[in-house]
Amino acid sequence: MKFFVDTADIADIKEMADTGLLDGVTTNPSLIAKSGRDFMEVTREICGLVDGPVSAEVVALDHETMMKEAETLRKIADNVCIKVPLTIDGLKTCKKLTSDGTMVNVTLCFSANQALLAAKAGATFVSPFIGRHDDNGFDGMELIGDIRLIYNNYDFETEILAASIRNPVHVLQSARLGADVATMPPAVIKGLFKHVLTDKGLEGFIKDWEKTGQSIPTS
Repeated sequence: MKFFVDTADIADIKEMADTGLLDGVTTNPSLIAKSGRDFMEVTREICGLVDGPVSAEVVALDHETMMKEAETLRKIADNVCIKVPLTIDGLKTCKKLTSDGTMVNVTLCFSANQALLAAKAGATFVSPFIGRHDDNGFDGMELIGDIRLIYNNYDFETEILAASIRNPVHVLQSARLGADVATMPPAVIKGLFKHVLTDKGLEGFIKDWEKTGQSIPTS
């Protein structure tokens, strides 16, 4: 499973990239606005921090303007992935862009039928929103499972990018069901490292080592 971080905070992205475990970044207008920085400037900086896809979202709702915005965004860097909404105009834009070799992330997916349409439009990624799905009385994991089954049935190459992930359990369940990518806030990625028994074990090792009065040479 690929790990993407869902943020526009440069410090957080650098920290995650330093682990060597980061495969890409997803952003959206809300995250860019939260950063308080210029959209183009922050996107360009993010693209320079990671080798993998960096999702940059169009804000237009019609196909013609989406294409114009996408043309501007894909000039930022080779690893820009254009993010479009799962609408008729969004999928029309997706089809046009992927036909030209541009990566496209189709976002705001809330049904398996929508994911089927995204795959038929040639999407590089489709982003089902797990947490938001759960918030509205649906089962986000069932959605991931349905999409995986459909994509396997027809050998679609579109990758399932599990989004709106709220906790490590969402990551585990998505991985079990075969999601290709999980995009998460930095706090959730850090939470994957944590386990009470790891902490207790490390604490015990350190105490025992201190009793020996020894040290390991570092130079």
